[in-house]
Amino acid sequence: MNKIARPLYDADPHAWYEEQASLLRDGRLDDLDAAHLIEELEDLGRSERDRLFSSLRLILTHLLKWRHQPERRSRSWTVTIERERINVDVWLSRSPSLKPKLPAEFAQAYRAARRDAAVETGLPQAEFPNECPFSPEQALEPGWLP
Repeated sequence: MNKIARPLYDADPHAWYEEQASLLRDGRLDDLDAAHLIEELEDLGRSERDRLFSSLRLILTHLLKWRHQPERRSRSWTVTIERERINVDVWLSRSPSLKPKLPAEFAQAYRAARRDAAVETGLPQAEFPNECPFSPEQALEPGWLP
């Protein structure tokens, strides 16, 4: 491991990234900060799933609000739903390995969206079904609203 790697990793992450890339390009594998590289790569994978989860959560929260508060429907809700549908499409096209994870992420996002919708609407959480009333296909279909 590069003796400078740890202090650089802590003090200036950007410089550390550049250093690690340079070491890789030069084939100096013995000088790499392998432990931190592994950690960073795992974090990148998690951040891809986190972005997918976040978009699903926003879509589902707004679909629940749309369904349960028709008198408050707004263009802003529609814009958010459509923007996040586009984001999901982008995440899945850029990282196709996320597609098999979609059902689990969708279910987890619904649990969070149910709580979010209760907080945002002021309605009791019990007003929202325990199981998602929308299929992933419906929720991600451009233009679809309950």
